[in-house]
Amino acid sequence: MTGPIRETVTVPVAVDRAFEHFVRHLGTWWPREYTWSQDVLEEIGVEPRKDGRCYEIGPHGFRCDWGRIVAWDPPHRLVFLWQIGPDRTPQPDPARASEVDVRFVETGTDATRVELEHRDFGRHGRDSDAYRDGLAAPQGWPYILERFTGSVQ
Repeated sequence: MTGPIRETVTVPVAVDRAFEHFVRHLGTWWPREYTWSQDVLEEIGVEPRKDGRCYEIGPHGFRCDWGRIVAWDPPHRLVFLWQIGPDRTPQPDPARASEVDVRFVETGTDATRVELEHRDFGRHGRDSDAYRDGLAAPQGWPYILERFTGSVQ
């Protein structure tokens, strides 16, 4: 079984601002190609609390929940279930979801290291290794975090 994906980026803002931007401004930086709605996406966000949902809203109010927050410790840590299957369909069963752990570590008064670990890919079933490899590739988490880094001011 393949191990977790670990990615780290540094953003030029204080830890509370980095966390706030990651969570409350998801719609300004999250790549549309990593949504179910893609070009017709109207909103993407998270309900900022433990057990809050990660969701997107498409045309005519169509809502797709794609995760759930399992740890909420602002401004230092956020853990959510990645309830998206290898075929990119929503996975309602949390037992078949991987987990994304995002930590925000202050490295100075105006800098924060963001450490992301995406783990437990085996829960996705028989295509889990290929799924993990896709998200570890340059167009996966590195690209997503690059979008985040480029949007923080």
